[in-house]
Amino acid sequence: MKKIVFAIAIVCCFVNMRCEPNDEVLRDSDNLLIGHWAEPEYNDQNITLKRVNKLPENGYGVSFKAKNEFTERSSGFCGTPPLVFSDYNGKWQLSEGIIDITQEHFPNQYAWRIVSLNENELVLTKEFTEQEKDYRALMDLFDDALEMLKNIPCENSEDWAYTAYGSKACGGPQWYIAYPKSIDVEAFLEKIEIYTKAEQDYNIKWSVFSTCDIVNPPKGIVCENGFPTLIF
Repeated sequence: MKKIVFAIAIVCCFVNMRCEPNDEVLRDSDNLLIGHWAEPEYNDQNITLKRVNKLPENGYGVSFKAKNEFTERSSGFCGTPPLVFSDYNGKWQLSEGIIDITQEHFPNQYAWRIVSLNENELVLTKEFTEQEKDYRALMDLFDDALEMLKNIPCENSEDWAYTAYGSKACGGPQWYIAYPKSIDVEAFLEKIEIYTKAEQDYNIKWSVFSTCDIVNPPKGIVCENGFPTLIF
């Protein structure tokens, strides 16, 4: 009888070992960065993380593992409750206090600069990569074009027109934008053309991928509550 009880205990022990979470406790006295970090606190450009034994199931956290393996547990870009957290895997490299992250999901590459690091706390600040700097420059071009449309109400749809803008990675425009005929149309269309060419170059440089859906042009424009609305 004792042998049977002992055997059952052994089996239960192995079952429990198999059912333990995959979030193993990570610690390396030679590299304090190795480990699970969570419970973020934000202060201006800095993010402070606390060392934890495992990543929270429903909270943000990152894991720096051996062999430069990296995991980010995040709810993605959707901030609407209920939040669903998923793991995004990638690789990390540390050089001169800067952590370079490479992942399969957007943004594919980004970086953090280590402000401070000890056994229990990691303070990071955003370090813009070349890709992020290029993207910011691209958005500045688009904002420059949109500035020409600022504070112009749509009262008569006959006074408005539209044009395609942007460049999908596999070809074709991103979408269409309405503009009033009262502005310097030539200057506006030139800004849109510059932005579109810049996005095309950005896509090629950074191997951006996108859906290849064809964006059909709108059939017209209507004014709704002072804003132009494209009709498809």
